Amino acid sequence: MRKLLLAGAFVLLVATTAALVALTAALQGTPTVTLNQPPAVADVARALSLLRTHDPRRARPGAVRAVQVSERDLEVLFNHATLRRLDAYTAVSLERGAAVVRSSLPVPQNPFGRWLNVELRMLETGGLPVIDTLRVGRLRLPAAMAERALPWLARRAGVHAELDLAAEVVRRLQFMPQRLTVVYAWRDDSAERMLGTLVPAGDQVRLRAYNDHLALWVARQGPGWEVSLAPLLGPMFDLARQRSAVAGADAAAENRAALVVLTLFVNGRGAGALLPAARAWPRARPLRVTLAGRDDFPRHLLISAALAAEGTGPLSRAIGVYKEVADSQGGSGFSFNDMAANRAGTRLGEWAVTQPQRLQAALARGVKESDLMPPWNDLPEFLPEAEFRQRYGGVGAPPYESMLAEIDRRVEALPVFH
Repeated sequence: MRKLLLAGAFVLLVATTAALVALTAALQGTPTVTLNQPPAVADVARALSLLRTHDPRRARPGAVRAVQVSERDLEVLFNHATLRRLDAYTAVSLERGAAVVRSSLPVPQNPFGRWLNVELRMLETGGLPVIDTLRVGRLRLPAAMAERALPWLARRAGVHAELDLAAEVVRRLQFMPQRLTVVYAWRDDSAERMLGTLVPAGDQVRLRAYNDHLALWVARQGPGWEVSLAPLLGPMFDLARQRSAVAGADAAAENRAALVVLTLFVNGRGAGALLPAARAWPRARPLRVTLAGRDDFPRHLLISAALAAEGTGPLSRAIGVYKEVADSQGGSGFSFNDMAANRAGTRLGEWAVTQPQRLQAALARGVKESDLMPPWNDLPEFLPEAEFRQRYGGVGAPPYESMLAEIDRRVEALPVFH
């Protein structure tokens, strides 16, 4: 018996030592991937063009099509997904016949290392690619082990439904230097399934709660057709505060759901635009929602807030700039007051997830319009492209950045953030 106990202890010691060695090899002190180049206006323009061209709602089911995606565009899309789901940065490298995806995931408060650096190399086939190598830190895993591990990782990250849909739709991936070609064919139910996979079951329950609450609040209002955004926020975030007080509740997720429902509402849409099942939910009667007397400010503010709350702060800023640049090129002109609403919304969305309960308490108590929107009357607006470039040098130029810094200073001074 003594020998058996010693043998068991030895096996346990060896297993523990092996696990410690593996952890030491897998976890590292610094990330191998950082966000060196945040999304820019051109990135947003290309992404929107791709989405319009390859929208499954407008496609003929079964028709085989191909789309080319640049290495940069693929990296922007990957970062959008990994930042939202895993708080991780991702880099993509495409070469002839192969692709390498690298991600750095934070593992805070860990004695073995604060970063999990993952590198996946895939090889092109006549159909879907296969795994060539998978490295986790300094630890190299066999391809067979990686093939078994990836489905498990996808489930843990909550993206298995998206991957299953992609496997059904995508016929072939072709890797070339700095370019990926995707050959695909949408199915009859692709659009509905895609929208459904974007909203996990728990989020659907939250969206239903805020959708119904908003519909009830609107029904209790008088016969008018206009309402300020300020009093509309109070009831929604009071509900978020109440739901967050339940044991195990996710206050940030509650705030995100409230922002999504409000964003759809002020843009004249219902939750059914995001989730097919929501088409049967109660829908609030339309209202013109204003801020500082304008109905465009709530749209700018809430769209930016919803994007930032989803973990895409850099992308939300780029989308806000893109819209103004597009306006300067033939629309209403570049407006720094619209940018003020965008930046205020981005800050609101960031607080929704980093200071969720503090924001809930501030909004539930009731706010004034001046608590949400920074001073804007003196900011230039309606600038045609030529005038915008002459006065501010274009996006990224020092005069432009100076204006943004002033707007950010005003946003930081808003009472709701104190």
